[in-house]
Amino acid sequence: MPTAVLETRLDKFPVRRGKVRDIYDLGGQLLMVSTDRISAFDWVLPSGIPDKGRVLTQISGFWFEFLETAHHLLSMDLKGVDLPSGCDRDSLEGRSMLVRKAEVVPFECVVRGYLDGSGWREYRQQGTVCGLPLPRGLVQCSQLAEPIFTPATKEQSGHDINISFERMVELIGADRAEQLRSRSLDVYRRGAEYARSRGIIIADTKFEWGLVDGELILIDEVLTPDSSRFWPADSYAPGQGQLSYDKQFVRDWLETTGWDKNSPPPSLPDSVIARTREKYIEAYELLTGSTFAWK
Repeated sequence: MPTAVLETRLDKFPVRRGKVRDIYDLGGQLLMVSTDRISAFDWVLPSGIPDKGRVLTQISGFWFEFLETAHHLLSMDLKGVDLPSGCDRDSLEGRSMLVRKAEVVPFECVVRGYLDGSGWREYRQQGTVCGLPLPRGLVQCSQLAEPIFTPATKEQSGHDINISFERMVELIGADRAEQLRSRSLDVYRRGAEYARSRGIIIADTKFEWGLVDGELILIDEVLTPDSSRFWPADSYAPGQGQLSYDKQFVRDWLETTGWDKNSPPPSLPDSVIARTREKYIEAYELLTGSTFAWK
């Protein structure tokens, strides 16, 4: 699907569009629609990945049920939803979640179980990750002795900004910060343990939380290949970059193109689009034990 707005004919509802997700305000609830857009290096690419939005939505739906933690998902079935006459329901099926409205906690709650990405770059320079000291002698993609919580501010544009847990405490108070840390670590540990049993390492992830009547609930997507690093467990080898089920495949291709990351990105070749789609679907099928099929 191209990066143009998904034609749902929901123009009567206020909409907030992110890089890959469109969120419609239906009044008492929100309709969260995952498009097939894909982003990398803070750019939405001109090429989409067919069925990506459906795969990610189905993965999130699986986790919301599996994790048994308070969350915002009300339904993934649109049959009972009062949508305008002429709305293109077919385009929404499989990629939409009807969710509760929540007061969004303005932090990305990042949990890292392995050392890669920006954490690995910081560790090489300073021996820390987001200011947390780690043992000497770790290599790229080393498993950490225990998962660590490294929050970041949510920015409207550009990169989110890593902050220390102590700074988070200053901004929202010790009780709420500790609740976010403990809940995020718990969800990551349980999700990562299950995924490992299915042949997938979840190296790191980011969660979003919201408040409904004072209750902290999990919102947005959860433990998907877009919000996490997914590695095949059978090929894991520390000391190097890993094979991946996430969009690292797209990032790696972009790195070979000479693109400066400051101008509009190039279109993805058909082979990269097809391979990326295959990896997303493979992750879904491994996690859920179900075959991905869509009309």
